[in-house]
Amino acid sequence: MKFTELTIHTSSEASELVADVLWRYTNYGVAISDVKDVIALQRNKAMYWDYIDENLTIGGDVLVKAFIALDEAAETVPEIRADLEALKENGAAYFSFGTLESTQRTVEGDDWLGIWRKHFRPIHIGEKIVVCPEWISYEKQPFEQVVKLDSNMAFGTGEHETTAMCLKLLQQYLTPDSVCVDVGCGSGILGISAVKLGAKFAYLTDIDDIAVKSATHNAQINGVSEKVKVARADLLDSAEIKGDILLANITAEILCRLAPSIPKNLKNGGTLILSGIIESRLNVVYEAYKAQGLIPDKEIREGEWYALSFKL
Repeated sequence: MKFTELTIHTSSEASELVADVLWRYTNYGVAISDVKDVIALQRNKAMYWDYIDENLTIGGDVLVKAFIALDEAAETVPEIRADLEALKENGAAYFSFGTLESTQRTVEGDDWLGIWRKHFRPIHIGEKIVVCPEWISYEKQPFEQVVKLDSNMAFGTGEHETTAMCLKLLQQYLTPDSVCVDVGCGSGILGISAVKLGAKFAYLTDIDDIAVKSATHNAQINGVSEKVKVARADLLDSAEIKGDILLANITAEILCRLAPSIPKNLKNGGTLILSGIIESRLNVVYEAYKAQGLIPDKEIREGEWYALSFKL
């Protein structure tokens, strides 16, 4: 089967946002090629390299690739372009989006799918969580909890700093009696991880149909469907559903918009974990949630991104 490979030129800080747009239009795969990842691997003393092409570390563009069925590309690509321009217009004050230049070529499905899947490996996050693609066999250690993901369906594999920081903070606050709420759940990684770590129940919400489908599927393959509820919603509709821990890994702009609504789904004494925040928006997010009576508790940073926790 042939596909159209659509490549978007953007920046590191906007690459996940661009990828999220592309996921709306394909179930066949999105990949991010960032030179910073290559440099980080070079500096990681746990990894050994025989050879790295110097050309890989030249240039500042991040390439985000989407694979679209050939017979759908003529209709889909203009819609993607329109969404990207709208994204840039709405977020230009907070992010550098780069050129958003796009190129297209036709590729054989077997070629890119094999290469794309080779990119994923088990990822160790914090002391207990190992995120593992569904198609990879992994022998876990007694103290580990393995979270399997069908990573070709929605954002949230654990590779990105924002997801990893949420999981690290989650492990610090979670107790066996915890009920968790994940707003903008993507792949479902946060809520599923919470249950695997011993949470009593997890409510997952997202406005994207693909994300809801993905999170539901991932809950099934992890054997936690009975303790996970996934719903298509902007926020939980009912204030009766309250979590001991509420997680939102989105963007600072959306987090600020949601600030007045989120506390209604958080129990008194509960913990709010936020990520998707760059330094220039850090104080704005703090002020938005302090205005709702939430007390800052912890702040961590990885790369260009921050994660925060608050207590109610």
